[in-house]
Amino acid sequence: MQIRPFELERFYERWEFRAELMLSSSDCESLAVADLMALESDATERLLGLGLGYTEVPGSLELREAVAQRYERIEPEDVLTLAAAEEGIFIAYHALLGHGDHVVVEAPCYGAAIEVARSTGAEVSLWQRRYEDGWAHDLDALERLLRADTKLIYVNSPHNPTGTQMGVATFERLVEIARERSMVLFSDEVYRGLEHDPADRLPAACDLYAGAISLGTVSKAYGLPGLRIGWLASRDPTVLARIRDLKLYTTICSSAPSELLLALALRHGDRLVGRNRALVLANLPLVEDFLERRSELFAWVRPTAGPIGFPRVAGQHDVQKWCEQTAEMADVLLLPGAVYGQPRHVRLGFGRANLPQAIERLDRHLG
Repeated sequence: MQIRPFELERFYERWEFRAELMLSSSDCESLAVADLMALESDATERLLGLGLGYTEVPGSLELREAVAQRYERIEPEDVLTLAAAEEGIFIAYHALLGHGDHVVVEAPCYGAAIEVARSTGAEVSLWQRRYEDGWAHDLDALERLLRADTKLIYVNSPHNPTGTQMGVATFERLVEIARERSMVLFSDEVYRGLEHDPADRLPAACDLYAGAISLGTVSKAYGLPGLRIGWLASRDPTVLARIRDLKLYTTICSSAPSELLLALALRHGDRLVGRNRALVLANLPLVEDFLERRSELFAWVRPTAGPIGFPRVAGQHDVQKWCEQTAEMADVLLLPGAVYGQPRHVRLGFGRANLPQAIERLDRHLG
């Protein structure tokens, strides 16, 4: 297998723990273990008495039941847990794709969705969305990309990095296209629940179409990336079995303490996600005010879902170098859009409690 360097994660590897204030985080405000334990009266006793042996390959029944409750038509046997959402992308692609296959990936997107697909030997076409079009989804353009050998379409909504949401009619037509052609629809739903208007929330793809795979995690909307567990949900047992077989060559099973904590968090999911959604909505006007005051430098399509946005930057010939200088001089970290193939943009994150301090620091730095 050959794969290109993961530029987004390499950038964070260099800067995430060096800069004091993150203004680019894709996740939301986190919780302490004690905060989770306080949600159920017997949680501490259960955690302290937990055996630290191996866990089940698909995840504990308790965990899979908790995941299934987040969907309309998913049963515990339709769930496969993973060592974070990243593993889900990796093993799903490598289980389902190979030389001679074709895959369409919505872009811009998290780099693994493109590069891991390429690493399988499949040919990858990008369903490109554009800032100039308001990041609109062009279904005609998508259909022009499809071929007889197209095996899979990858989409992500709510979307990283633009913070936009696919419309219901567009999503329903997308599902129809996949069903008509018997293609796998891989739906990255890690920000589901953070729609700024709950009325905009899409159904989970796995609930609408048996051939779809929904990717989930508690890293983003729940603010619990330290648990390092995600999941795939699908009503196609053949597809799920092929992915599970590959998991036996990667992580095999998950951390027992993380499984217990994750199941607990999911049982209280509406409360935890609601907390972070409220923080996102409180922070968004602060970001808008900052961008308006700095309109000579930034312009964006206003986000409608999730804790991130993707402004275009004016007046900087090398946006990545500018981001690195800002981190070095102001201790504020922005993510350069070059890691998404969009070198004129930066990703802003507004799901953290210290957002006001980060904006104030950046404002002072800009002078």
